[in-house]
Amino acid sequence: MTEHRVSPIELFFDVVFVFALTQVTTLWFEQPTWAGLGRGLLVLAALWWVWASYAWLTNAADVEAGFITGVLLCATAALFVAALAVPEAFGAQRFVFGVAFFVVMLAFVGLYAIVSKHEPDLLAAVLRTSWTVVPGAALILAAAFVPSGARPALWGLAFLCGFFGPVLAGVEGWRIHPGHFAERHSLIVIIAIGESLGAIGFGARGTHLGGEVIAAALLGFLVSSSFWLSYFDYAFIGVRDRLAASSGVQQVTLARDAYTYGHLPMVAGIALFAFAMRETLKHVSAHLHWVPAVALCCGCALYMFSFVTVRWRVTHSIGRGRPIAMVAFALLTLAATRVAAITALALLCVVCIGLHVYELTRWREDRARLRAGSLAEV
Repeated sequence: MTEHRVSPIELFFDVVFVFALTQVTTLWFEQPTWAGLGRGLLVLAALWWVWASYAWLTNAADVEAGFITGVLLCATAALFVAALAVPEAFGAQRFVFGVAFFVVMLAFVGLYAIVSKHEPDLLAAVLRTSWTVVPGAALILAAAFVPSGARPALWGLAFLCGFFGPVLAGVEGWRIHPGHFAERHSLIVIIAIGESLGAIGFGARGTHLGGEVIAAALLGFLVSSSFWLSYFDYAFIGVRDRLAASSGVQQVTLARDAYTYGHLPMVAGIALFAFAMRETLKHVSAHLHWVPAVALCCGCALYMFSFVTVRWRVTHSIGRGRPIAMVAFALLTLAATRVAAITALALLCVVCIGLHVYELTRWREDRARLRAGSLAEV
């Protein structure tokens, strides 16, 4: 198959998706409770389900074709409406969110079927997937009509059915363009990291921009920079190369596991950190309450968890640096509830710096080899 680059319409879709992520952080900011945290994670999981589905679709389609571009724009508009409803997706705007979400997923199945109509094996795979994707989306719409206590359970069932259900249908018939697929996921990660910087800006805007706030904002910038370095310095170059070197069922399952499933906790971790930074900048001198403390520290831990699980999937090893950093981030949660928020943020930065010093020295030769190979392909 001929490789193609990420197109402007895909980037436009991604921008709307990241707007939806900012709405998730708004939901958490307005509902800083355990229940609000859980609802936000369910919404985030549903949004990732949408984004990952369209990543597969646009990987297979000629998105510059007029009809496909038109349908993608309509789907993007529906996603935008869903994003507008995110802060009240379990409340007053649950029906709006449910309808918009269902339209987006129905457009995904319908357009994918049209794109694959001349490839019987791919069309069969799309139709198999539709048996879990469409009912899953319908469950989120149905959740608008049940009592509030039952809505999270119905959302969870919808996510399990629609996002993980296709595993039961098998991967026969699916195919990918590995270069485009890896590029698309790397772009959504960096756009999401950019959203975390935006959250720092929003958090600082509501404060007096004094020395402590500036220091906290710079510490948050360092953590976001660590997210960027962890992903783009060399870690996922090896995964991308392994994906390109594989073929058939092996390639498709690796793409599904390392990218579609493996990137979800990564994006969730970035979103949690973004929410926590807004709370941290509000109270730089006070200790954090449990919910923002968990979001701050466990968000970083969740980001590292993605790398650990993807490395296990690819090499059947977990390494040392990132598992240790993951545990350290999680353990800092207790400290974050007992020291000033700016101190907790500084402790996170210490872990980040320690991780990168270790990796840049311990893996110097492997890093240079991978980066040299990557530059040679450009």
